[in-house]
This record gives sequence, C-alpha cells and structure tokens, in this order.
Amino acid sequence: MYSKDGVDYFIVDAHVALWDARPENQRNVHGKQFIDCFYDYHRNLSPAGELWSYEEYLYQGGERLVKDLFEDGYVDHAIFQPARLGEFYHRGFGQTEEAWAVTQAHPGRLTYNHWFDPRDGERGLEQLERDAERFGLRGVKLYTADWHGDSRGWRLDDPWSYRYLERARALGITNIHVHKGPTIRPLDRDAFDVADVDHVATDFPDMNFVVEHCGLPRLEDFCWIATQEPNVYAGLAVAMPFIHTRPRYFAQIVGELLYWLDENRIFFSSDYALWTPKWLVEAFVDFQIPEDMSEYAPLTTDQKKKVLGLNAAALYDIPVPEHLQVANPPAAAEPQAVAVA
Repeated sequence: MYSKDGVDYFIVDAHVALWDARPENQRNVHGKQFIDCFYDYHRNLSPAGELWSYEEYLYQGGERLVKDLFEDGYVDHAIFQPARLGEFYHRGFGQTEEAWAVTQAHPGRLTYNHWFDPRDGERGLEQLERDAERFGLRGVKLYTADWHGDSRGWRLDDPWSYRYLERARALGITNIHVHKGPTIRPLDRDAFDVADVDHVATDFPDMNFVVEHCGLPRLEDFCWIATQEPNVYAGLAVAMPFIHTRPRYFAQIVGELLYWLDENRIFFSSDYALWTPKWLVEAFVDFQIPEDMSEYAPLTTDQKKKVLGLNAAALYDIPVPEHLQVANPPAAAEPQAVAVA
C-alpha cells in the first residue's frame, strides 16, 4: 500500500518478470542483443538514482524481487508475465521454476501467468493443459514477435492461435496478455502490430485481452480498436517511465487512453526488472496533466487508484480491503455471451 497526503492506494503491479540473461544462459549473440536493448531502455528512461549496473540487470533473483516490489515498492500484489525466448536463451528468458517457487512462497501476493506458442502445434496444446493444471492459470502472456526455428513471429488470428485460445478458454484461462509495444533488438517491430487484437477480441468476446505497452508506438491504432472492443485493456508497462523523461508525452498517452477507453481498463505496470515500482508509484500519484493540455481532463484521485491497482484487482478477483476502494469501483470482468450460429 502507498499513502500520500492522507490517501491510501492499493497497488497491483500487473507486469513483472524474473529473467536470466547471464552469459551462460545466452544461446547466441541474439541473447546479448536482447538484454542490451532492455538495459538501454532502463538507462535512458530511469532517474539517475534508480539506475542498476549492467551486471545486476542480467539477473535479479526472487529474493531481490520480493524486496523491490513488496518491501520497498509499495506493491500489494504482482502478476508474473514471462517471455520464453527459447531461441535466444538455453533455459528461456523468463525463469518459470524460480518465479513459480516465489509465487508459492508468497501466497496472496503473486499471481503466476505462463505462456504458450501456437507454433508448438499439438504438443503445445497438451503442454498448455499440463501448465493450466500445475499453475492454476487465470492468464497467459503471449509474445507474437518471438522467434521459433525459421519463424520470426506469429499472429493472434492465425488458425493455430485460435485453437490455442479455444483450449485456453475451455481451461478457464480468460486473461490474455499480449506484448504489443516497442520492439526489442533483434525482434521485428511489425510482429508486434496491434491489428490482430481486433480480430480475436471480436471473435472471443468472453475473453479479456490486455495489450501490454498499450500498443506503443501504435497508440492511435490501439485506441481505435479498444474503444470498439470492451474486452480490450491497456497495460502501462514501458509507458510508465516516460513520466520522468517525457512527462508531456506521458500525459498524452494517459489522456488518450482515458478518452478512448475508460478509467476501468488501464493497468499500472512497472515492467520489473526494467524498472522498479517505487519511484513509478510515487511519480504517478503526484502526476497531473499540464493545464495547457486542455483537451484532456485532469486526473482524479479515484482514477489514479483504479489505474494503480483496483482495475487489475477486479480482473483477477484479488481481494481489496474496503477502505482502499473507491465510490464507484471497477466491476469484475463479466464474460460476454458467445454468439451461436
């Protein structure tokens, strides 16, 4: 919980990860290119006092994550959103076993989402069933620009993707988090295009599609989709640190999201360990849209409370103490009926 000026905020960090990019886990030069690009984002968008050394950045471990999120970072609940990147790292980038162990060690504080890749075919469908049972999955994180053999990306509206989404829905996995944001070397930018979100949101109205990084740099495309699809949500991972380096740009992002979507479909995310939540939470509570950007309404305290935690808590049925709620809390997502031909 974070408190400022007599106001208490329930914090859900909706996008965190434990990764291992140390040289011994890198399969090839692409593994180094990927983490170097991550570090460039961290170095260029962080306050001087929040910079990590490159060596720290390669691997954090669960103990540090717990300290950075829960002891220092005000976070009440966090959601793991791992990326496989098996072509770049021997054990993958997101560390499944360690993240799951930390989740089990801190019941009620962490939710573990896993991943799937439709290019794994029938074998992957069987693995999805095992993963759903083992982890009690409510959500998955999809990385459409991930490499897989000779393939350098896939689309949500591919036929095999539909088979996986159908299986996920049958298994009770209804929260689909999709990386649709800035590219990361050596991945291809166009493989993160948001257009396919429009297809699946329409065809799977009983599932929720959280577009991580809110489509940046395709914010306008994302907003035109999300305003028509009530089951599409915006994750602020990667957008958040612009509150420090480009506050007017951040004001534009938040202002556009509030205009096109609504205050109930926007999630705070630190994207740990790209950044730590402490300074981002503090900055967002203090942030206000500049007065001269008059096309956007001022941010209210209740809007900030929803973005910082109440919206994600509603989607994942995370209990929130009554005194941390708002007068008009976000409702838990109610699946829409599936049309029958």
